[in-house]
Amino acid sequence: MTEEPAARLDGAPVDGARSGGAQPGGGPRLGGPRLGSARQLSERVAAYLREAIMVGELPASEFVRMEHVAARLGVSATPVREALMILQGEGAVRWEPRRGFRVVPLSRRDVDDLFAVQAHVAGELAARAAAALTAAQVARLRAVQRELVAAAERGELERVGELNHEVHRTINRAADSPRLAAMLNLFVHYVPRTYYGQVAGWTDATTHEHGPILDALAAADPGLARESMAEHIRHIGQLLTAHLEHTGVLPGQTP
Repeated sequence: MTEEPAARLDGAPVDGARSGGAQPGGGPRLGGPRLGSARQLSERVAAYLREAIMVGELPASEFVRMEHVAARLGVSATPVREALMILQGEGAVRWEPRRGFRVVPLSRRDVDDLFAVQAHVAGELAARAAAALTAAQVARLRAVQRELVAAAERGELERVGELNHEVHRTINRAADSPRLAAMLNLFVHYVPRTYYGQVAGWTDATTHEHGPILDALAAADPGLARESMAEHIRHIGQLLTAHLEHTGVLPGQTP
């Protein structure tokens, strides 16, 4: 990893930095208030490393230099080791005795599986939201979507990402299923949301594919909301896979 972090994990936030985000063209960035526990710190480091692996900052088959990660993030070696143990349990890294943690190559199946589960959970949340959202709430979502489209026309990709996040967050919260939403959040964090601005076709998908979802919500049609949301998420996964192949993150491809 070559870029400096937005802020130390245990320090003050940098203006404009958001937890779990990334800047277009760069790697994961971490900022925000001081964390409350060692466990939270390890989880934040794990989130950082997940993103670094997904976007290719930590290349497949290379060893993770714990001291470099610790210095970069301004933490001790302990939360870095704990984070790597979390990732080992997820299959993202592998421990090799006397050598350290090696990044496990990302495969197309890995990405497909990630978005298949995400599509299923997001679809279910949308179905539940369809039965709960009021007409006023749907109207508000349409207003946000109009603002998103306008931002896309102006080429403001960061703003598009923020508004896209607001649309999905509003739907997920309306489902009133916090545990299911927490499961979705785990999968979503594998890819920093501002990273999507680099993915060809993502802006078009975001500006055009929310319409059927909002129509289903307005019609209070759970089945159609589930289908529309799941189809949208699967398409985003396909776009990301193509991008990762093009950039050489997925094996067997060259940038």
